[in-house]
Parts: sequence; structure tokens; C-alpha cells
Amino acid sequence: MKKILVQLDSDRVPSLFDAVTAYDSGIDLLLPYGGIEPKEVRDLVYGAMFTRGPSDLKNTAIFIGGIDVAKGEAILREVTGTFFDPLRVSVMLDSNGCNTTATAAVIKVLSAGPVRGKKTVVLAGTGPVGQRVAALLAKEGAEVTLTSRKLNRAETACAALGERFGAKTTPAAVADNIATASVLEGAHAAVCTGIEGVTLIPEAIWRENPTLRVLADVNAVPPLGIEGTQVHWDGEEIEGKRLFGAIGIGGFKMKVHKRSIARLFERNDLVLDAEEIMKIAKELAE
Repeated sequence: MKKILVQLDSDRVPSLFDAVTAYDSGIDLLLPYGGIEPKEVRDLVYGAMFTRGPSDLKNTAIFIGGIDVAKGEAILREVTGTFFDPLRVSVMLDSNGCNTTATAAVIKVLSAGPVRGKKTVVLAGTGPVGQRVAALLAKEGAEVTLTSRKLNRAETACAALGERFGAKTTPAAVADNIATASVLEGAHAAVCTGIEGVTLIPEAIWRENPTLRVLADVNAVPPLGIEGTQVHWDGEEIEGKRLFGAIGIGGFKMKVHKRSIARLFERNDLVLDAEEIMKIAKELAE
């Protein structure tokens, strides 16, 4: 029986990146649907789960993508709300790569040593990747500070993380280099999750910081989030600090993405969101 992946994409044109990755993960057939609105989900899910018997439903799965992560989360809620036993299929959320990128970045930070009880700063962390990085690090026991240029945005993000993940994080406003240096005082690790082409940590600041031991940046577009680094660095050691660039993180992200897609077809009752994808990432890192 063919392994069929249904791609529900909130963008008008379904992601070619996600399609190629799905085929590289071992599926037999991809059924892509673009411009999906949450209200349209139920009938598509019915089509996926009424066409095969319960014992065969592990051969059908759903992938939720698109740039709009909030809409992707709404689609996921509609998908899971449509299921009823024994009729259900496995589903994965990775809108804009939010879960696979975040878990890969966190695994890279953890590869440099445990973070429990240590200050870890997620700069420009109010976006979907930044919030997930912050939440997952907090779940590892880190004392996480999440920054934004505006304090109220950081506060809103931290409150959302408490509701969604039960994660305790501290908001901070960082609008200039003085504030950057200040928020990094005493930090063990820093992860830059800002928009493309914006430097968040000047080279002089990270080089002169005596406590920083690991830095990671998910931005691949120059200028990089961490000045004086390279996108391909995958644990480059400089002055006692280990540095990870976007391509260094991205290679592992692709492994996590492919393994997660393959995992969907092992059972018909999996819901792969941030926490579950983190477990898969840890398995790959062992």
C-alpha cells in the first residue's frame, strides 16, 4: 500500500521545499493543497481517513506547512478536532520550518553541554522559531531570557510560552548594542532568531563576554545575526566559545525533518508538534 502524505499549506502555492523533503523522506505520493483555511480542513481530513480501513491508516499522514505559523496552528487544531477513534491519521506541524529549525538549534546548543540552571538568551525571540527555541531551552532547565526591541512584545511572547508550553521565561528589551551587552552579562548561551540580514550581536560583544560558551544563529542572509561568524560553522571553537551558523544548524534540521516525516507512517495516531519533534531530534543526536 502506498504511503500518501497530504500537504495542507496555508500559502496559495504549496511549498516545493516541503514537497521535495517529503519525497526524500520515503513517501510514495504527495497530495498538495494550497491556500488552505481552517474552515476547509474537515472535509479534506475526512477524505484522508474514510478511504482506508483502520489497520491501513498508518499509510496516510498529514503535513501542515506555509509561512503563517499561527494559521498552521489553527489548521492543526482543526485536523486533530476532526479525528475520532479508530479513524485518525498522523499529522505534523512545521509551518515555516518553525519546529524543525527550533529543535535543531536547541540540539546544537545542548551539544556544547547542559544548560540547566544557566542563563540562556534568545535574541529577537518573539517569532515562531524564537519562541519555540526559548520554550524548549526552558524545558531543558535553562534560565531563559527572551528579547525584543519592544518590552511589551517580549512580555507578550513570554506569556504565550507560559500558556502553550508551561515554560517560564524572562522578557527583556534590547534596542541597541549597550542593551545587547547588558542582557548577555552572565549568559552561558545565546541564540539569534531574528529576521534576515540583521546583526544582533556585534563581534566585539561576543568575543569580550567572559561567560558565553555557545552561540547559534538561524539567519543565513548577510549580514549575519552574529557578526564575525560564518553560516557553515557547526561548532567552530573560538576563544573557548562554540559557534553555530545557519547552515550548520540547517543540516541537522533537514535530518530532523526527514525523520519526522518517516515517523508519521509508523502509526496512525501521532501528532508531531514542537515537543514531539524535539524527542525525534534527541534520538538523532544520540
